[in-house]
Amino acid sequence: MAVRPFIPYSDPRLHRPAEPVEAVTEAVRMIWDDMIDTMEAMPGVGLAAPQIGIMLRLAVVDASDKRGQAVRMANPEVLHASVQLRSHDEASPNLPGVWAPVKRPRAVTVRFLNDQGQIEDRDFVGLWATSVQHQIDHLEGRVYVDHLTPLRRKMLVAKSAKLARKG
Repeated sequence: MAVRPFIPYSDPRLHRPAEPVEAVTEAVRMIWDDMIDTMEAMPGVGLAAPQIGIMLRLAVVDASDKRGQAVRMANPEVLHASVQLRSHDEASPNLPGVWAPVKRPRAVTVRFLNDQGQIEDRDFVGLWATSVQHQIDHLEGRVYVDHLTPLRRKMLVAKSAKLARKG
């Protein structure tokens, strides 16, 4: 298990869809373990494989208070989303130093392959739902700033780049 480096926002891999996972193998489980280590080191509440340069539809989410409750997902897809929206400040280690409020459905039902390779449908609410949707966006080649106006997105990307230059 290892903490993996994040690819920068400018990397084209972050802006294209990831490939489906054919089966949950030992290699997939090892990637999930590294993703959890990386998520915990941030610290964060979720991580998608493309954020660390792995172009597979893999995500982990842990919005629990105590931690250690990570849900491992392959090929997650939203089956149902609530009409009630929730605004939450979102950020990404691929675009460090900036964040913005994003409105997303407050609750979602998601279908995915779990760590046993079985299809699972699970309901997520609140921060769990926000994080799952954020990770699915990454798997589709979208970053949270894609939900903002073009001007706001440009400003945040420029601010992040400026912060990175300052070190």
